[in-house]
Parts: sequence; structure tokens; C-alpha cells
Amino acid sequence: MDFLKDQFSVKGKVAWVTGGSYGIGLNIALAYAKAGAKIAFNDINRELVDKGLAAYKEAGFDVKGYVCDVTDEPTVQKTAKQIEKDLGPVDILVNNAGIIKRIPMHEMSVDDWRLVVDIDLTAPFIVAKAVLPSMMERRSGKIINICSMMSELGRETVAAYAAAKGGLKMLTRNIASEYGKYNIQCNGIGPGYIATPQTAPLREKQADGSRHPFDSFIIAKTPAERWGTPEDLMGPAIFLGSKASDFVNGHVLYVDGGILAYIGKQP
Repeated sequence: MDFLKDQFSVKGKVAWVTGGSYGIGLNIALAYAKAGAKIAFNDINRELVDKGLAAYKEAGFDVKGYVCDVTDEPTVQKTAKQIEKDLGPVDILVNNAGIIKRIPMHEMSVDDWRLVVDIDLTAPFIVAKAVLPSMMERRSGKIINICSMMSELGRETVAAYAAAKGGLKMLTRNIASEYGKYNIQCNGIGPGYIATPQTAPLREKQADGSRHPFDSFIIAKTPAERWGTPEDLMGPAIFLGSKASDFVNGHVLYVDGGILAYIGKQP
């Protein structure tokens, strides 16, 4: 048991989770907090940061929250320095902050395209860049990029998101390629369809008691025959943040109930 505890331990590690006020980011940060890590998170405005601080407090954890726009490099650099001052150098970075705009590509403005790519792809570059020098100096670090099934698949109305998440997969591989010699591992987590408050309307029963059409679609495409839960991402995050994954680099771990492996049920 001591061996397992040692392999998967993140106790005392400093974990920075971007966009960690709610949803997937909050739950990954809570996993690290429950495992004894020191938590820093950021979000784009004070309202969201305060919302996050309240959620962590309710769960029984004292964490550090920062207002930081991950697309603004000077602010990111300043935040990284403040985290190091408050908690210590970052051992685990989770690039979780992201957005999606569901718009047919031929109707999408270039400003919307750039916004999605800026937050979902350029920001992970900016934040990783801010923590890499310290990780290189210490010859130790874990960078986890929250990718997507859209890192592999296309779908209607998500051209910018798929392009950004596909790019994030390749950024993950390139960070692994460039910085592996410093004992820095960069991997991704690709969530499947996760049951969160944001996706709740897609799972509501219809007036006749039947499933929502999108809910039926996801169940039919997923061998596990269910949506994922935020808790399903906790174990993979612990694994990729611990020394159990020290020789895992440039990999995207898809936590999707098997959906990418499955052609789906015959109608």
C-alpha cells in the first residue's frame, strides 16, 4: 500500500488549474486538494473567482484564487509569480480554461473564430510558457492540457473549437517532445460528454417521458451507455499529476466511456 501511495501521491504539490471556478476545472482541482496538493486557480473575473472560492470552502479546502485572463501574457506571468510567492513553484499545471461557440462555419465571424482559438489554444501556450522555466530549473513538472473528443473528431457548428482542440493535442505532443529531457511530462485529458449543470438541459426528460434526442444520441454512441461525471476525471488527473506517469509523455487520455472506439448502435 505504501508503494501505491507513493506512486500516486501529489501531497504537498502545487497545482494550478486555469478556469477552476466550476465544472471540470473545479472537480480536477478538488481531486488534487483531496489528495493533499496545494491549489491555485484562476478565472477571468472576480465574480467567478469568488464563486470558486465559495465552492472550495464548502468542500472544506482553503485554496488561492486569482483574477487572470489566460490570453493576456503579462497578467499570466504576473499570476505565475504570485502563485510561486503564495504557495511555491507550480508542480502541476492544468490548462482547463476554454470556451465553445456553436455556429455554422459559413456564418461564423472571424472575431468569434479568433476568440475561441485564442482561449482554447493560444492561452495554454501562454500559461505553459509561464511555468516552464521553473520546471526546467527544478527538472520536474507536469502539464495537463484539457483536450476534447474534438481533438480527434469533427462535428457540425464547432469548426473553431475542433481546430483549437486539435491544435492543443499537437501542442501537448510538442511540449512533451521539447521538454521531456527536463523530466517534464505534458499530457492531455480528453473528456467525453460529461454530466454537468451546463449539459443538464440536454439530459432532461421530454414531456412524454422519453429521453432528449441528444441524450439518446450520446447513450447510443457510448459503450458505457451513460454520460461521464466530473468524478470520472479525478483518477486520470491524479495519475497524470503523479510520478506514476513519469514515463507517459505526449499522450491524450480520453475519458469518454469508449465513444471514440465505437461506431455506435445500429438504428
